[in-house]
Amino acid sequence: MEKVSRNLLEHLLVMMLRIRQFELAVEKNFQLGHIYGTAHLAIGQEASAVGAISALKPNDLISSTHRGHGHCIAKGADLKLMMAEIFGRSTGYCKGKGGSMHIADVSAGNLGANGIVAGSAAIATGAALAAKKMGTGQIVICFEGDGAINEGIWHEAANMASIWKLPVIYLCENNQYGMGMPIKKATNLEKLSDRAKGYNIHGETIDGNDVLAVYKTVSRIAEDVRAGKGPALIECITYRIRGHSLRDAQRYRPEGEAKKWLDTYCPIERFKKYLTKSGYLKTGDIDALLSSVNKEIEEAVKFALESPFLDASRVTEDIYA
Repeated sequence: MEKVSRNLLEHLLVMMLRIRQFELAVEKNFQLGHIYGTAHLAIGQEASAVGAISALKPNDLISSTHRGHGHCIAKGADLKLMMAEIFGRSTGYCKGKGGSMHIADVSAGNLGANGIVAGSAAIATGAALAAKKMGTGQIVICFEGDGAINEGIWHEAANMASIWKLPVIYLCENNQYGMGMPIKKATNLEKLSDRAKGYNIHGETIDGNDVLAVYKTVSRIAEDVRAGKGPALIECITYRIRGHSLRDAQRYRPEGEAKKWLDTYCPIERFKKYLTKSGYLKTGDIDALLSSVNKEIEEAVKFALESPFLDASRVTEDIYA
């Protein structure tokens, strides 16, 4: 695996900052009434998206989930087009028709977010089959939540991928809750990665809030997957600091649990401490990066607010059933 350079370390930090500040802006603008419907935020889960996608080659593919803003940003999305889509504006990635849960950028290798739990498994497995058949050398990362690997479609997809040795990594972001259901009440496994044993594929559980651990693990496993050794399942232990959606009252959470995770395991703060302690960046360098990111976010919000809604006569364009 390549040596981790200062440029890569800075990239990892900037991408995590982009995701965090983007999500905070979405939350704020929802409260201001600028966003209709709802959205599912990935605050606290930045490391799994950034670490994993940074280990890919540019032409590799991802499939995402309803909590997909972070995956989209980490794959190089235009923040202005993303924000416009969430605001329901015609300048968005899907002309404002898809909203938060359906952002896609196929040109960048992002096959899209979707609102079907474990839907990403079918999409990723199909894409991996296509890549193998066409000999493109691409691999696919399938992002999924802890609830997804209890779904039948996940098991069908994993079984097929195992039989055909498809180039796909199932990356489970175990954020401790499936909507309001604690993971310990939803499965009788100590490690969700043990599900891999049933399909004779590689399974591994890692600290999903350690961006370097995610990057190094995915880099290593991606080499084997790309070499034709078959799929793998990686469980990233993480935590969603906010509710399931922006409309979630979170009554199911023990008091103080989210604050404890944020204070102790925040992936961004942990990485900042590592960078400053190791001498890669100074506090002033990090402050400058954050300032630059905040400017990007402000410009994205401004772009979205100034963009028009799609004319009603075009609502059914590009819609297929």
